[in-house]
Amino acid sequence: MVWVLVLNAGSSSIKYSLFKMPEEDCFLRGNLERIGERFSFIKHMLSGSGPFQKRLKIAHHREGINFIFSLLLDKEKGVLKNLKEISGVGHRVVHGGEVFRQPCIINKKRLLKIKEYSILAPLHNPPQVSVIEACLEYLKGIPQVAVFDTAFHSTLPKYAFLYGLPYELYEKFGIRKYGFHGISHQYVAEEAGRRLKRPLQDLKIITCHLGNGCSITAVKGGKSIDTSMGFTPLEGVMMGTRPGDFDPSIILFLLKKGYSIEKIDHLLNKKSGLLGLSGVSNDMRDIMRQLRRNNLRAQIACDVFVYRIQKYIGAYVGILGGLDALVFTAGIGENQKELRERICKGLNFLLKATGARVLVIHTDEEQSIARQAYALLKNEDKSK
Repeated sequence: MVWVLVLNAGSSSIKYSLFKMPEEDCFLRGNLERIGERFSFIKHMLSGSGPFQKRLKIAHHREGINFIFSLLLDKEKGVLKNLKEISGVGHRVVHGGEVFRQPCIINKKRLLKIKEYSILAPLHNPPQVSVIEACLEYLKGIPQVAVFDTAFHSTLPKYAFLYGLPYELYEKFGIRKYGFHGISHQYVAEEAGRRLKRPLQDLKIITCHLGNGCSITAVKGGKSIDTSMGFTPLEGVMMGTRPGDFDPSIILFLLKKGYSIEKIDHLLNKKSGLLGLSGVSNDMRDIMRQLRRNNLRAQIACDVFVYRIQKYIGAYVGILGGLDALVFTAGIGENQKELRERICKGLNFLLKATGARVLVIHTDEEQSIARQAYALLKNEDKSK
């Protein structure tokens, strides 16, 4: 039996799943939240049984990994007798820069390079590195595979990823569009091909990952040819707390008005987007409730959100030269039918002209990571 453990570390959380491969059967899933806070919380779900939930205190990610391993080995809550039963571990790594264009087995040299990209993903790469280091120590001899969120977008042509800035800024600092949510976009694009019963290589697809973070990707022949997020996850459509596209000279204006760099950074990452416009919440469910109560700012936030998404979809139909499927996924994309209908209503002429199908597909980044990690491990075994 081949077990692949998937670990997805955030700034204060670790999501984990255990898959039996190649069947891709998920035997358990869990989420450890609020790491480093006064109280942490874990929800652990073993297939075929009710969830185990517990409030506890976890000081850091390494301690969190220890606790997760104890659950994997628990006689009632786990499925493993020994951690050596794990054939490989798949890690979600947010930023792989231009170096990592596909999954790789982690060694010391590659781990150092992942650390270097922490400056571009300060909330995600450092905790992911911490979890990888813990696994390398506790699971000696078991391959650790990095699957990168940026890798799917490594197929962007140069004219799509370069900014209109001096070229030396790209050469010296790597300032360019990287794109994110790549694991999700790849998963739902592949699933769209299966649902349409057509080869992915023949399809033109637009995938809309709409959650607290939002991004839209144009997929042609199974490859990402453009995506809305850029050098960082701030660019693109408006999101829960992030503004999306805006005039960069606004930052200079705010600096002249006495705003510090730290305050602007906080404003752009934590106080903008749906939260900033609505004054209500970054959660679309709360905004929709307020909209039904005729809250004007909630209406404005919703209108801007829909409009920005429609602009990107329209533009991407143009660069794709047609459209076979428009895919919605993630929390808002999957669950907010009213918003999906509003977005599509303004695009009816395009959808009818292209004959595109509108699909709602549940994204499963963990399953995609398990699939990619297993494929790499299998190829490594064949090459030995």
